[in-house]
Amino acid sequence: MTGGQATTATPATDTGTGRGAILRAARRAFTQRPYAEVTIRRIAADAGVSPSLVVKHFGRKEELFNTVADFGPAAAELFDAPLDVLGRHMVVTLVTRRRAAQSDPLLRVVFSLGNQDERSLLRDRFHEQVTDALTARLPGTDRALRAELLAGHLLGLGATLSLHREGAGAQATPEHIADLYAPALQRLITG
Repeated sequence: MTGGQATTATPATDTGTGRGAILRAARRAFTQRPYAEVTIRRIAADAGVSPSLVVKHFGRKEELFNTVADFGPAAAELFDAPLDVLGRHMVVTLVTRRRAAQSDPLLRVVFSLGNQDERSLLRDRFHEQVTDALTARLPGTDRALRAELLAGHLLGLGATLSLHREGAGAQATPEHIADLYAPALQRLITG
């Protein structure tokens, strides 16, 4: 799976360079297989590009893993709203981004099958880039606990939408999902 990184940027759109397809294939690869079993060649084949294009965009496998493991850009986008509307913003942004990128910006942390070091790296990066960043934004007491619960809500929403790919959530607008889901998040935000 993925966590933090040195080479950022996970654009939702692909400007014809294959970058988006490579990132989607790499996320799947690092999610489904241990790091040692993932190859640039296989990622390229899954993305429908040449291995040399993967290397051109991302360099070595380690650099590609670091790009995929970066939660920072997703967290920045998810948390970019005033506190009084942050819950709604997070839901709308998560659902919209999932649909545009055809992948969840956070959920990959849950499904990592890598070795202990990789899982630790992903958990550490998620904690630093998502939970700690959210804790820093929250007012009042129990900020760390509330941030952890908020992260759990976002992961739960992503898991639900993944589980029911063709369900009612797939037909609902991001705004309607936010109408139903965001109030619980907002209560945790405001304390």
